[in-house]
Parts: sequence; structure tokens; C-alpha cells
Amino acid sequence: MKGVTTMKMLLACALGLACLTTAAGAVDTLPEETAARAEEALILASPIAGIENRLWFDYRINVTEAQKELTSDLRRASDIEDRRDAWEEYAVELRHERRHYIKEMAERGYRGTVTIEG
Repeated sequence: MKGVTTMKMLLACALGLACLTTAAGAVDTLPEETAARAEEALILASPIAGIENRLWFDYRINVTEAQKELTSDLRRASDIEDRRDAWEEYAVELRHERRHYIKEMAERGYRGTVTIEG
């Protein structure tokens, strides 16, 4: 099982995803990627109060655009700093879009439970 995990990590690095090699030879994920993955887990899977309005569709479009931009930025990255910047920018964009959507819905008086599907 450990060999499969190592192979997956090496494949991710070979594909240009953000990874670091430690002095011991282990492959670690960048802290910026870890933070971005945590933000990804918070992407809203359903609209607040079940209201599919312009704000919901704008939110979904902006999330998709952020994901596409991350892919493009990682593809163009020439060094570790470029990859770190790409992941950090992605996390910031996801956080901003989520907070903006929630704030706009609250200003319009919509309340509801937000469920996060894993």
C-alpha cells in the first residue's frame, strides 16, 4: 500500500503539482496547497436556503474560473515559488467568493443551513 501512495505522490509531482522533496527524500505537499485544499472542502455544494438565483450561479461560475486559473497557473509555473503563488491565489479566490456569496444572500434576507458535501 505504501508503494501505491508513493507512486501517486511521484506522479503528482511529475505532472507539475506542488510538491517538495525533503532531505530524507520524502515528498511533501506545499503548505499553500494544503490551505487551498481546505478551502476546496468548503465550496458550497448547494445554494443557501435552496434559492438558485443569480448570486448562486455567479458563485459557481467564479469557483469554476478559479479552478481553471489554478490549472493554467500550475501548467505555466517554472519554479516552486510560482506554484506556491498559484495555490495561494486559488485559496484566496475561493475564500473570497464563498464569503461574498454568503454576505450577499444574508443582505437579501436569505437564511438557511449550508451543507458541505464531502
